[in-house]
Amino acid sequence: MGEKLTHSQLAGATSEPLLEDTIGRTFDRTVERFPEHDALIVRHQGIRWTYRDYQREVDRLACGLLALGITPGDRVGIWAPNCYEWCLTQYATAKIGAIMVCINPAYRLYELEYALNKVQCRAIITAERFKTSDYLGMLRELAPELADCRPGQLQSEKLPHLRAVIRMGEDTSPGMFNFGEVCDLGGNAERARLTELASELSPQDAINIQFTSGTTGNPKGATLSHRNILNNGKLVGDGMRLTERDRLCIPVPLYHCFGMVMGSLACITHGSAAIFPADAFDPETALAAVAEERCTALHGVPTMFIAELDHPRFAEFDLGSLRTGIMAGAPCPVEVMNRVLNQMNMSEVLIAYGQTETSPVNHMTSADDSIDKRVGSVGRPAPHCEIKIIDAEGAVVPVGEKGEICCRGYSVMQGYWDDPERTAETIDSDDWLHSGDIGIMDEEGYTQVTGRIKDMIIRGGENVYPREVEEFLYRHPDIQEVQVFGIPDQRYGEQVCAWVKLRQGASLSADDIKAHCRDQITHFKIPHYIRFVEDFPMTVTGKMQKFLMREQMIEELSQSAGAAVRDGH
Repeated sequence: MGEKLTHSQLAGATSEPLLEDTIGRTFDRTVERFPEHDALIVRHQGIRWTYRDYQREVDRLACGLLALGITPGDRVGIWAPNCYEWCLTQYATAKIGAIMVCINPAYRLYELEYALNKVQCRAIITAERFKTSDYLGMLRELAPELADCRPGQLQSEKLPHLRAVIRMGEDTSPGMFNFGEVCDLGGNAERARLTELASELSPQDAINIQFTSGTTGNPKGATLSHRNILNNGKLVGDGMRLTERDRLCIPVPLYHCFGMVMGSLACITHGSAAIFPADAFDPETALAAVAEERCTALHGVPTMFIAELDHPRFAEFDLGSLRTGIMAGAPCPVEVMNRVLNQMNMSEVLIAYGQTETSPVNHMTSADDSIDKRVGSVGRPAPHCEIKIIDAEGAVVPVGEKGEICCRGYSVMQGYWDDPERTAETIDSDDWLHSGDIGIMDEEGYTQVTGRIKDMIIRGGENVYPREVEEFLYRHPDIQEVQVFGIPDQRYGEQVCAWVKLRQGASLSADDIKAHCRDQITHFKIPHYIRFVEDFPMTVTGKMQKFLMREQMIEELSQSAGAAVRDGH
């Protein structure tokens, strides 16, 4: 472990060199090594491809995009839930040097228009629909010109840069290409050009734009290179001890780094099989995929693991093949971790932490870490990442003291697309990326994330970190999930509010919860407002949207205050 730290700054291991290559060339090398191994299994679409099959289909799409006139540096949007077309788009765009733009499947009109125009997408590959979203309908609403234009020749008033809409599915739509049709467009000239591009593209080229799901304001387009995400996928896979014999179940979304980097690219760099159970997370389909495909690894955020463990049919699925996987996106309560280790056989499950802006992982636990380290921290700095924790003046804090987590190294994004101002607010002149997260590093270099700078509640001059209160409330046997945040208060500035989801069949009152806290945590940390809920507003990646809870709670409280006044109370 090395000598004990006195200050909160540490660099990850550098014994394994970074890959200095493009995603396309790395993909092809894996195909050469494992041509007949399972590469991609998409259960809901009936897709079962070896690496050789996968390469053939990727190259067909790559040549088709070249035939449409897509050139290196052009932005190509992908707007869809998990599907084989998404996977092909990821590698086909990488091979031709186009920049794939991940569009959140939950986006509505305004967000879609903003994203496409912000990065000037030249083409978009889209599903027909997903859940309550009619994607084709939304595109037609933004670009009514599709009704009368030839495919690939769109001239839209609202989307002035967009030329081609490529739709998935069997049906046809005016003004749009079919996905299968584009895959058939390439000929000898395009195949020759694909071979040329393999040697022309650079690992430093931008290859992916991910819109960060900001809690306020317009989303920012984090711009990532081959080098950023290829190495992050490889190093995450190394941490999981992946080999060509592993089979990774990926129920997390592809549009997010968790699915496309920690899932898909981790597999590609190790020759493992990527297995997608469904278009979106469903606990039963995920459990069935693990059991029937004999998966050795499983990804998820804590809420997904909770949903799998609590599923009424959980005991029917044989999970004996599982060994490892990643839990990320939110802190893991100790009870959940124990159940994942013992009931799901995931003895080597890892905790990972980072941001989209760091490709995404910059901290990881190791398979040998104790349970305490796996639930009480996010691990140590990942390989080739340097981490420091600083105070408000920018000075590195002593170990054991809170401050902002900053990261430097290969994984830091190139910047926010066409937004030098917000880039400069995030990445300083010494190349440190400021996360906005509060953390504590211990003398062994393990970091505990305690909250976000803007998440911190200041009640009557006292700092309250929601994470700390949440961890305490999780100890109550009847509480399944809890989210804590601040609510404006005339007297104290802010009050602590908790939204609580109870275990099935449990019954608790707000007074019961306050009694549980009394004398256990400081009085100002005890939630003043407690609301019982069935579920929480979340992003598609499983991140809790506290700002929505806060808004809803403020609205409810103002209404009840108004009612009290009207009633003469």
